[in-house]
Amino acid sequence: MKAVVWHGVGDIRLDDVPDPTIQDPTDAIVEITASGICGTDLHFVRGTMSGMVEGTILGHEAVGVVRETGPGVRNLRAGDRVVIPSTVGCGVCSYCRAGYYAQCDNANPNGPSAGTCFFGGPQTTGPVDGLQAQYARIPFAHVGPVWLPPEVTDDQAILLSDIYPTAWFGARLAEVEPGDTVLVLGAGPVGQFAITSAFQQGAGRVLVVDGIASRLDQARGRGAEAIDFNAEDPVAVVQELTGGIGVDRVIDAVGVDAQRPKSGPAAEAAEQQAGTFDQERSQVAPEQNPQGGTWVAGDAPGQAAQWAVQAVAKAGTIGIIGVYPPEMTSYPIGAAMNKNLTVKMGNCNHRRYIPQLLDLVRTGAIDPSTVLTQVEDMPSVLDAYETFDRRESGWTKAVVAP
Repeated sequence: MKAVVWHGVGDIRLDDVPDPTIQDPTDAIVEITASGICGTDLHFVRGTMSGMVEGTILGHEAVGVVRETGPGVRNLRAGDRVVIPSTVGCGVCSYCRAGYYAQCDNANPNGPSAGTCFFGGPQTTGPVDGLQAQYARIPFAHVGPVWLPPEVTDDQAILLSDIYPTAWFGARLAEVEPGDTVLVLGAGPVGQFAITSAFQQGAGRVLVVDGIASRLDQARGRGAEAIDFNAEDPVAVVQELTGGIGVDRVIDAVGVDAQRPKSGPAAEAAEQQAGTFDQERSQVAPEQNPQGGTWVAGDAPGQAAQWAVQAVAKAGTIGIIGVYPPEMTSYPIGAAMNKNLTVKMGNCNHRRYIPQLLDLVRTGAIDPSTVLTQVEDMPSVLDAYETFDRRESGWTKAVVAP
């Protein structure tokens, strides 16, 4: 079968690999009908997250059709359409039973203390071969895959695999309550759904910060108040829009991807806050970074982290769902402490939220496919990666159709 395989930083290939087979009684083999390209995948390609094992199939978002099941899978049959959660949980351990599927004791081959197991990730997460392939082996299939009704399309369901649940989780982490003013950092796919999720959970106003015009336009279409960090200082604008108080909640949906603005008021403010760090390249991001920018990681707090702490009101809450690598050890904790802030973060427990969000899609309350901007067939997946990585205008979310 064909699959997108990681061979090294900046080196992914569309390879012929062996078809997966049932290895454990609770396995299923799923024919993938749609698989997403996520910003997390780009971290592995760029090298901003280390530890990838050569030969690992990429991808952690997928929809497909069950073709075979092990004897321990009693809830699925061959021919069932399913959405596959990005994180893997066993369903038996105390963490899974409490809804913390991302901290399952049994799914990660590296042991109970290893943390989240997810498809297509680095050695610390398994590794478990990913979902950008024609077929995939799904461990613990009696727990993970969620059956799809015929009225929910692949384009809708693919956003339920990771993006929508992660954004919903971000709003939960931020403790969004009715009437809150919420700031979303990043208007990529997760940021778009963070806007929607914040409104669904009761937010009165949602502000969003990004530097790409097409993404800000899409955010306005979701009811958010757009702030372009290339043209203005986001923190100053937030203060102006909130009467000098700041927002009640912040959802950091960008993580280590946040780059310092190159010019304008926001760049000047960032320079004052950052000292001389902008003159150096982060040790986390190698020279292969195709953006050519300076990643803010390692020895200095990320730009998004700084904006979050500065823009939120006293006693406010920050929810972090943007990806930060383990090597990033710095956070503006002193400033957060002085404002009595609550900061929550983590990998989404996808299986906990998918059924609820699937009901919203099935009943027509929301159409998640509105965030999709590109659909590519498997032969052009490498071109899709390259274009998505450049963040070209109009590219918010890309889906691969094997």
